[in-house]
Amino acid sequence: MKGMITVTEPQVWTMIGLMAGVFFCTMTLISTMFTRVVRSEIGGLRGEMNAGIGGLRGEMNARFNAVDARFDAVEIRFNGVDARIDNLDRDVQFLMHREINRDN
Repeated sequence: MKGMITVTEPQVWTMIGLMAGVFFCTMTLISTMFTRVVRSEIGGLRGEMNAGIGGLRGEMNARFNAVDARFDAVEIRFNGVDARIDNLDRDVQFLMHREINRDN
């Protein structure tokens, strides 16, 4: 078995070192690329979520404005009814005073 290389040969240790270096470089490259992909995907999701929340916020503000407008319209109607009731009270008092004074 003269042609077999033993582990004590310098070329074997050089090849082991070279393969270990290639392995670690490959692992570093893969982990770096994976980290970048994950970050970009998270950034994309964050952008989509912000857009969705912004759209929802706009829709909710529009609906709240519509409800506020309805409340304002109801308040205006109630204010008009209050004024008519106040006038009605005044008119009834005038009529009662007139009728009471007519008998005297």
